[in-house]
Amino acid sequence: MSLVNASRSELTKQFTTAMWWILGVVLLGYVGVTAGGLAGTFGALASGALDARGASGPAVPAQAVPPLVYSLATAVGYVFPLLIGTLLVTNEFRHKTLTPTFLATPRRGIALGGKVVAGILMGLLYAAIALVATVGVGAVVLTLVGVDTQLGTTHTWAMIARMIVAFVLWTLIGVGIGTLVRNQVAAVVGVLAFTQFVEPIARTVGTFVDGVSAVTNYLPGAGSDALVGASIYTSLGGASTTEMSWWGGGLVLLAYAVVLLGLGYLTSWRRDVA
Repeated sequence: MSLVNASRSELTKQFTTAMWWILGVVLLGYVGVTAGGLAGTFGALASGALDARGASGPAVPAQAVPPLVYSLATAVGYVFPLLIGTLLVTNEFRHKTLTPTFLATPRRGIALGGKVVAGILMGLLYAAIALVATVGVGAVVLTLVGVDTQLGTTHTWAMIARMIVAFVLWTLIGVGIGTLVRNQVAAVVGVLAFTQFVEPIARTVGTFVDGVSAVTNYLPGAGSDALVGASIYTSLGGASTTEMSWWGGGLVLLAYAVVLLGLGYLTSWRRDVA
């Protein structure tokens, strides 16, 4: 079977289950509500529509509000492409469908390549959903509170393009994790534990402890923030900042994807399946 046919087969399997659209709906609602709420709050404070004298949180200048709101797609939504990439592979192990997959595509490199292509396309789909939620909802709310949406600037559209790249890379990291960790429960729990607890805590510690940020700046979430060029965590001082360029952050994410996919292929993927 060719790579094109393998990719088509993987997409067919992906869209015949409900998980892809359930995660998509949750992504849309989660980042959409977050973007709308923060756009209204920070936008109103920055424009003076809301009295900031009683506010105890950090002040965000008006020009920094749109990037902060739009980047929520990756800052809080990156776990969704990561999960769908993981599930794209671990579903095969869980439901014992990998044997017929390998029978149809005996060359396992082609079989994994089909999943990579499917992961790229799913990453693009989830990026579109997240951008509708953050840029679409956020821009409307910012307009209502009197803040320039900055959608007429090349800087904003370059950031949006980098967010799309980040979504694709996160999906490929998920495919790599799913290839390496056969047990679906272990893979999903590990993804959620690392992204929601381990890395945020480590990056927060790096803000206060000298030398720790030299390590935490190369964690995948920090690389994603550097690639995008904006994040609520770095904007509000909740995590260690990074001096990496956008392309440096992209290389960090790409390295994670390549290493995980390579390790998964050389170990778990080449083993016999029942």
